[in-house]
Amino acid sequence: MEKKSKKPLKSILTIVISLAFAGFFLWIALKDFDYNSFQKSISKANYWWVLFAGCFGVLAYWFRAIRWNLMLEPMGYAISNSNSLWSISFGYLMNLTIPRSGEVVRATALYGVEKVPVDKSFGTIILERVVDLVCMIAFLGLTLIFKGEAIYSFYKNSGINFNPTKILIALGILVIGTVLFFVFKKRLANIAFLGKIINFIDGIFQGLTSIFKLKQKGKFILYTIGIWVSYYFAAYLVCFALPETSNFTFADGFLIIVVGTLGMIIPASGGIGAFNLAMKFGFMALFISMGKSSELGGEIGLTYSFISLPLQIIIMLTMGLISIPMLAKARNNITEKEITE
Repeated sequence: MEKKSKKPLKSILTIVISLAFAGFFLWIALKDFDYNSFQKSISKANYWWVLFAGCFGVLAYWFRAIRWNLMLEPMGYAISNSNSLWSISFGYLMNLTIPRSGEVVRATALYGVEKVPVDKSFGTIILERVVDLVCMIAFLGLTLIFKGEAIYSFYKNSGINFNPTKILIALGILVIGTVLFFVFKKRLANIAFLGKIINFIDGIFQGLTSIFKLKQKGKFILYTIGIWVSYYFAAYLVCFALPETSNFTFADGFLIIVVGTLGMIIPASGGIGAFNLAMKFGFMALFISMGKSSELGGEIGLTYSFISLPLQIIIMLTMGLISIPMLAKARNNITEKEITE
């Protein structure tokens, strides 16, 4: 009974911690918050632009679903686009409850409807994160080129300090650990309790290396670009909803997506608090670079965040809730097929 109670306890603890993160960052973001200014700004918003931005948010789901199929193909799995889409949607829904749980849930959901081993699909999900990081770095590069002054302002306002030594040490440990794993893998596999772990890690590595075996590399690159272009417009088009940001340029959009992504990385429930604070700092930086008041930038950044973040959460909830009956239907179809055979 003790073992069974550990998982619910761990889940509850994770939720409590993520809510604490959300509350803490939201408290920091809303310090000296001018509600009257916010009310005036939000009342002038043009929500047709928000709806337009939402279309790109949903489009990113579809591109990601098709790209996932391309990543699984080299391992001999041909899955339907719909099952891929609803597995991804269900994973994002779970991220709203327990941060970072969506990756495992997504792989498990796909197994339920397509019988793709969890370790292999999970490996491709890790690979997706690596590709996303590369795309994020590309947007950061564009921001540094076109908005170097603004990104420096954000860096100063956020109080983030990078320690290159610690990063190098961590990378060194990772490289050494990987090398030792491959050198002693066969010996470790002979140890009973390590055998399953070794097989699971092997499955993950198969997923990670699937990118080198892609049959349709051009399509993979095209869908990756499609995902991040969709993310960009989902973030940038919201600016046109507010009179104060309707003149923002494409370059301003680069900084917004970079700052927003950094805010969503923090394990707070639904990005609440962390995203709002990130947008506050980001818009302060943009307004400073335009020669405008940083205080006004912070207020507008919060207003933007209270439009953009609910939009993202609504998309996650809508797609996620639709995915539940769709996945259940797909599982029932598989069960009926197995019975008839």
